[in-house]
Order: sequence, then structure tokens, then C-alpha cells
Amino acid sequence: MSNGRALRRAPRPTLLAATAALAALTLTACSSDGGTQGGSGGTNFVVGKDGVSTAEKGERAEAPRLKGEGLDGKQIDLGDYKGKVVVLNVWGSWCAPCRAEAPYLTKVAKATADKGVQFVGINTRDPNKQPAIEFEKDFGVEYPSFFDPAGKLMLRFPNGTMSPKGIPSTVVVDREGKIAARAMQALDDKQLHKMIDPLIAEK
Repeated sequence: MSNGRALRRAPRPTLLAATAALAALTLTACSSDGGTQGGSGGTNFVVGKDGVSTAEKGERAEAPRLKGEGLDGKQIDLGDYKGKVVVLNVWGSWCAPCRAEAPYLTKVAKATADKGVQFVGINTRDPNKQPAIEFEKDFGVEYPSFFDPAGKLMLRFPNGTMSPKGIPSTVVVDREGKIAARAMQALDDKQLHKMIDPLIAEK
């Protein structure tokens, strides 16, 4: 009973801090189990057996306008890539599944660059840039990455959409700036092409 009274009397800032801490723990989860949610309860996307969520053209939510500093110190604005298929990959240098998928990301990024596809990373939970920069050197990553240590860019995706909720996550945005596909797991080249190729073919 005393515990219940203590909980009810907890000041609002304390409860808000606890909620924020729980959200942060969720975002820092580094897993390759491919668990996903969606496809019911009024959502406009479906989840395939491979863990990849997709939305049909006309049923897609608008992607947020992401702007911020890149690992190279230059500013990145997602709006600059309007008219291209954009592959957003959330990663951290400390994340083992991120290291596993990195060679496939760099391979497909190069293979699709002349087809109107732009890869952009969102580096998160790295306390400083150096480990992330070393990661990019190790895997030959040539596309830009936001430096987002606190995970603020991930939180800009609207609720109920195919938002990146884990690390690694990959979100694909169509040429109209709408969220078309998402995977919350490490991907290989075949899975990446499955997400990207239909959007390349769209008119």
C-alpha cells in the first residue's frame, strides 16, 4: 500500500524522466531478431514473413524533413534528395548487426547510385564521431551519415508509421518523399534490393 501511495505522489517531472529513460532503452536495443509490428489496427502497411514492412503507393505516410550535421561536419538535408529513392539506415559503430550488414549496404549503394537511389546513414548512440568515422573507413562507406548521438532524428517520424524503432533499422523513402518500406533488422543485399527495386521501377 505504501508503495502505491509513493507512486501516486511522485512528481510529474520524475514520471516524465522515467518515461524518457524507458524510451531511450528501447531505442538503444541492438538486435537482429527482425521482430516487427504493424499490418493491423488501422495501420497502412503490412509486414512480410521476412520482417520487411511495405506500404502501397497512395497509402504511404510523409517522411519527416530531417536536417542536421553529418559525420564529416557538413550539413545534411533530406529535402535535397527529393525526386530520388532514399535509403535511410540507422546504425551505431558499437552494434554487431550493423557491422554485419554494412558490406551489403555499401555494395547496394554503389550498384543503385546511377538509378536515382541515395543512401543516407543515421549514426546514433556513439558518444563522439571518431568510432563512427573509423567504422565508415573499415567498411568503405561513401554515402553521408547524420551524427545523431541522442537519437533525436528517429523520434521525428510520425507515430503509427513505419518509423525506425531499433538499431539497426532501414527505412526507404520513395521519390515523392513518402515512407514506402522498413526493416528493423540487419539486411543483406537481396533484402535491400527487394525493398528498393520496386520503387526504382515506379513512375
